Amino acid sequence: MKKILNLKTTLPVALLIFLMVSCNLDEVNYSTADTEIAYTSPEGFESLINYGYDALYYYYGKIDGIGAQEMGTDLWWSESKYTAYTQYNGDLNTEQGQNNVFWQGFYATINYANSAIYFADKVEGYTDAQRNAKVAEAHFLRGWSYLQLVEQYGGVTLTTKPSILATADVDNFPVRSSEEAIYELILSDLEFASQHLPISQGPDRGRISKKGALGMLAKAYLQRTRLGDEALYAGKALATAKDLIDNSSAYGCELYTSTATKSGYAQLWDGVNNKANKEFLFIEAVDAETFFNPDGGNRGRTRQYYEMDLKSVGAEWGTTEKNCAWYGRANDRGFKPTKYLLTEIFSPVANPADTRFENTFFSEYYNSTWSDFTIKQPLVTKYGKDQSLVNRVIKNTAGTYVKGSTYYAGRTNYYGVNASGNVNMVDNNSDGYLDGISVFTPNYPMTALQKSTLPFLVVTPDEQFDANGKWVTAASGGLGAEYSNCYPSFNKLSSIHWIYNNQRWMGDVPILRLGDVYLIAAEAALRKNNDQATAAGYVNTLRKRAAITSRENEMTVSAGQVTLDFILAERARELTGEQVRWEDLKRFGKLTNAYLNITNPDITAFVDGKHTVRPIPQPFLDAIGNADEYGTNGY
Repeated sequence: MKKILNLKTTLPVALLIFLMVSCNLDEVNYSTADTEIAYTSPEGFESLINYGYDALYYYYGKIDGIGAQEMGTDLWWSESKYTAYTQYNGDLNTEQGQNNVFWQGFYATINYANSAIYFADKVEGYTDAQRNAKVAEAHFLRGWSYLQLVEQYGGVTLTTKPSILATADVDNFPVRSSEEAIYELILSDLEFASQHLPISQGPDRGRISKKGALGMLAKAYLQRTRLGDEALYAGKALATAKDLIDNSSAYGCELYTSTATKSGYAQLWDGVNNKANKEFLFIEAVDAETFFNPDGGNRGRTRQYYEMDLKSVGAEWGTTEKNCAWYGRANDRGFKPTKYLLTEIFSPVANPADTRFENTFFSEYYNSTWSDFTIKQPLVTKYGKDQSLVNRVIKNTAGTYVKGSTYYAGRTNYYGVNASGNVNMVDNNSDGYLDGISVFTPNYPMTALQKSTLPFLVVTPDEQFDANGKWVTAASGGLGAEYSNCYPSFNKLSSIHWIYNNQRWMGDVPILRLGDVYLIAAEAALRKNNDQATAAGYVNTLRKRAAITSRENEMTVSAGQVTLDFILAERARELTGEQVRWEDLKRFGKLTNAYLNITNPDITAFVDGKHTVRPIPQPFLDAIGNADEYGTNGY
């Protein structure tokens, strides 16, 4: 993809106008007076579409999207990081910063798309097919953006007119559209995109192609079921998903299949497969060679939000965040899994057939001090360890990870990233664990004897949660302050192949992938006519690829087991941390105080009705003339 420049200003109604520049630095910069000329050429027209991709770089792998799309659900909790989203406290209001960025960014994308759609018929030099293929990108971006806005804010203002024109009317008294009307445009846009987009966009990895449009259309059809006509829209979702799945090879995508040593799910997240991943349908494509991305090289910071404490609690046992590039810097740590996610969504057993937990989380943290670490008496006393561990050595595992030129041709400054887990990865003491482990946070229970005699800190759900399923804190007494900061850390976006440093990860980020489409098909089959047999077929295909070949049969479920509640749990197993959970709970009618009390009891301030939407941002309300009439969504 060409470099996308981040050029935005704000209109009175919080839509964004364009600075008249095109995508490459060597192209012509246009003034507003030349608008009609600038965007009637293919180069100028395509620059509008290119700019439409800009916003996704600020939501996927960044807090502005993670907060809105993952937090405040059944899967995550935080006492320290962006608690507005996780706790529904007073900080979740019309002035909340990330919420405002989310609103403005997606309306900016809509405005770019509206402009491209407006100028499409005026562009000279295209055949009809070429024109449709190009403008289909704009239709996709607009439909996808409205899908995000309607799920976050409910009925908002629906606009299809670009603000780029000098003659554009500024509506200072915007009216809310119904959710049904917004979905009518979403589906129309995504249908057009699915019909006209090419199978492949060639070397431009980040551009949307037919497979991504079909997948997003299936998702939108399914999400539309929450507004009524469930069987109708579920049937459309199933047909669209089935088309993509049945013809996946023709569309250029397929699931990874398990081998005797590695599950298909593990291969999905393997860094070797990241830049040409056959399961990814729509991505945030990150340029790891030239940094020609919005925000440049400041990418991949998702990891640090989900990181356990490696610089204080972990450091007591030999971890260091600065020498541990694999895990990521923990300076912004705070998002941690709920007990429900760790022990009910994922099976709390030591050796499950399902490899999705081990490929979703880190649970082993290694000594990264660049020297052997000796356990001393104060540490044994504090954590109730067996006296035999005094002077026991935890081996240093920090080393230089030398990346092959396959991944970083021509970029020699990427070589030599320091990371733990590269040397001394041995079990010389024959206790079943690597001798370099400093902290271990499994999701399954262990006996008191095991915990006390193992030569590293062991923190299980028994230490992490109180009797009510809430996270322990300093107020819990004992070691609550320490244990509250020890937990499995999200690792889907941490492949060592794409680490630049301990804060930056330069891999591509999937926005939509084929595994999601299988679950869309399964859910749609249930919502259409409770066809459990069809649903089980799609589910079992995914579940088998989550195990190595020899254990696939352990993952098979019967048709009778595949209910909507099962699908919701399966979506968590498959898609944890991929910024889809908010809309999942909304579609399933689970954004309720009763449901969250069971699955995330730390959430105590959720108000039914109010908190199924986010607040309307204050800058928008301040800019319009009917703020009281438009409303704040109850905030």
